[in-house]
Amino acid sequence: MAVAPRSMQKPTLAPLSAPTPDTAVVVRTAFLNVRDAAEYLGLSPHTLYVWRHRRQGPPSFRMGPRGRVMYRLEALDAWVREQEQADSRSNTELSPLGGTPQVHADYASTA
Repeated sequence: MAVAPRSMQKPTLAPLSAPTPDTAVVVRTAFLNVRDAAEYLGLSPHTLYVWRHRRQGPPSFRMGPRGRVMYRLEALDAWVREQEQADSRSNTELSPLGGTPQVHADYASTA
């Protein structure tokens, strides 16, 4: 079997240090692409694309030479918490059932 000259062989890059299992998981899950972010949130990728186009939904950014849309896992979690706080069913301070009933001024004068 003939071996290609060294100048034609593709260089192989060795890792600087072997990643520990903990760091490998962090690096792999710190950023999610659209498909993975949609799965994480229980949405369709199309919904995330529409929200991005409308400047709604969780914050995203473009990464790399191809400009792939990515989501930071921390940002997704923070966005979900914001959605929970904005919903009156999750935030009792916003619930209309907790306060005293308001009487419209026009109705109060006729009674």
